[in-house]
Amino acid sequence: MLLATALLLATVSAASAQSASPTSPPFVDKSGLDLAEKRVIDVYNAVAPSVVNITTQVLQPSFFYGTVPAEGAGSGFIIDTQGHILTNYHVIQNAQRITVAFGDGTSVQAKLVGSDARNDIAVLEVEAPAKELKPVTFGDSTTLQVGQRAIAIGNPFGEFGRTLTTGVVSALDRSIQGPSGLPITGIIQTDAAINKGNSGGPLLDSSGRVIGITSAIFSPSGTNAGVGFALPIATVKRVLPSLLKTGSYPHPYLGVKYAHTLTPALANALGLSADHGLLLVQLVSGSPLDQAGLIGAQRQVVVGNRIFYVGGDVLLAVDGHDVKSIGDLKSYLEDHYRVGDRVSVRYLHGTSQRTVSVTLAREP
Repeated sequence: MLLATALLLATVSAASAQSASPTSPPFVDKSGLDLAEKRVIDVYNAVAPSVVNITTQVLQPSFFYGTVPAEGAGSGFIIDTQGHILTNYHVIQNAQRITVAFGDGTSVQAKLVGSDARNDIAVLEVEAPAKELKPVTFGDSTTLQVGQRAIAIGNPFGEFGRTLTTGVVSALDRSIQGPSGLPITGIIQTDAAINKGNSGGPLLDSSGRVIGITSAIFSPSGTNAGVGFALPIATVKRVLPSLLKTGSYPHPYLGVKYAHTLTPALANALGLSADHGLLLVQLVSGSPLDQAGLIGAQRQVVVGNRIFYVGGDVLLAVDGHDVKSIGDLKSYLEDHYRVGDRVSVRYLHGTSQRTVSVTLAREP
């Protein structure tokens, strides 16, 4: 009995020691890689061949030499076998020449097919051997959750080609200023290291599907500080067909040219019965709001030390969404509507609120 007990204890002890061994835990394969490492490696091997280095030549003014050429650098990725490449608009903005380099060192000239400064998207086209054209797979950015793995592949500083960094989705639905000066909404925030030269590269999920285009960083020093931003692939999917077909994307608008943001304090000073909205100053002639009969400012007044143009209507809401600023209005229309959609506009005319239905036009 004692011998049997001793043998049983020895067997259990040996099994426990083997399972606890730091050199061969059950989640490590024969090569010494754990499952998480293996997945990242698989993603890199699958997607890296689709990532390209983009260099540009632009003409810049010089105080001593007039206009001189300067170079820029960024990243991009192949989206089909026809040679189309996605990148950021700011990567190729004002470029006189665009060169795309593949992983094997092959370099070709690229032409700009379409661009959308509002959403910081550009599509290039190259003529390259079929073996170089390995398209990525698009994922779904609408189902992302904070904490999901995020993998970035790009060319930081234009020198270190096909560099992989990993992190997580740090936050969702951020807003950053785009090249057009207007805010881009729905932005993905990640702590995966992103530096200059990464712009235009893919942000991937753990299955290697593209969930965004790495676009910007927040850093006092100009280098990675753990706060990077990516344009969600959902925005790309919305804009891309039009860029490929026509070279541009039609942005919906109502026709507000100038307006004051109405605050409770300003409303009280002007004696208005609304505490938010846009105090219309000028409308674009022939625009949806102009055709609907809304009016702009009729006179100017001084409030404090500022001049305000008043007497016009106050735009309050679009389809029940309270309008708080011009940027808010543009972002709301951009994210939820297309040119040709009809919307209900609520506005203040004098002391009465009115509602009118209008058709969104293309922003000129």
